Amino acid sequence: MRDRFIQTLCTLAESDPRIMLITGDLGFAVLDDYRKRFPAQFINAGVAEQNMTLVATGMALEGHIVFTYSIGNFPTLRCLEMIRNDAAYHGANVKVVSVGGGFSYGALGISHHATEDLAIMRSLPDVMCFSPTSLGEVTEATKAITKTPGTCFLRLDKDKGPDGPHTEPFVIGRPRLLRTGKNVALFTTGGILTEVMAAADRLQMMGITSSVYSVHTLSRVEPDRFVQASRSHAALVTVEEHTVTGGLGGLVLETLADAQALPAKFARMGLNCCFSSVVGSQTYLRTVYGLDASSIVSRVQRLLQT
Repeated sequence: MRDRFIQTLCTLAESDPRIMLITGDLGFAVLDDYRKRFPAQFINAGVAEQNMTLVATGMALEGHIVFTYSIGNFPTLRCLEMIRNDAAYHGANVKVVSVGGGFSYGALGISHHATEDLAIMRSLPDVMCFSPTSLGEVTEATKAITKTPGTCFLRLDKDKGPDGPHTEPFVIGRPRLLRTGKNVALFTTGGILTEVMAAADRLQMMGITSSVYSVHTLSRVEPDRFVQASRSHAALVTVEEHTVTGGLGGLVLETLADAQALPAKFARMGLNCCFSSVVGSQTYLRTVYGLDASSIVSRVQRLLQT
């Protein structure tokens, strides 16, 4: 996903000199092409992410569109006060890019497990949060945040799912329908779409058909897709590589509650209110915390049987 982001940003920077990229002393192999082609639109702020955010805010208030770039929680949680008080409060065109959502950096431990960022960032007023599930959505999300006024958050994953049907365009705030079924609606965000699609394949072999939705935007979300799914499926399940508190599951429940369309059967799958103290690969951690395809299949089966 990070490669696709940089490729897209290079294309945008060619025609828009307002675009600036600031890195917190990370990503050099990935950023080499951008840095060489646009030296006047690139800054290495060093290992000083909070200062990076302040510099970005100042440049944005002077007319630039500024992308801050770092891994895991470093550009978000470490810089939360600066994002809130300086960038978002002033409506600055600061685009916070976090590479390595969820367990992408699983072997580096809890400091690098980005498992609360969506809940925290989407709680900030006027901050648009994007969490693409595929490479095509990374391209569209990068274009969208460039055009969207104000502060935005782009969460990129190590993993990536399939782009799905081209008949479903990328529209800010509208989940994309990637697969149609009648028994269960599966809503997901980020690269864990790979596990969700694998689970949907297994469920189909058992005679359980699934509708799969990519929730690539977690701000200003249109309620229609959630409401329609709630009324047309026996159960709804949300899957996220993130804590279940305040993330995608919370978003879907909040939206359905406001629309008075809560489903009879609903389950949130994510990190269950604990710190991810185990280390290992992203694939391994998904298995440990019950977020792999087999766990999704089992959860759906139990839910439908209740």
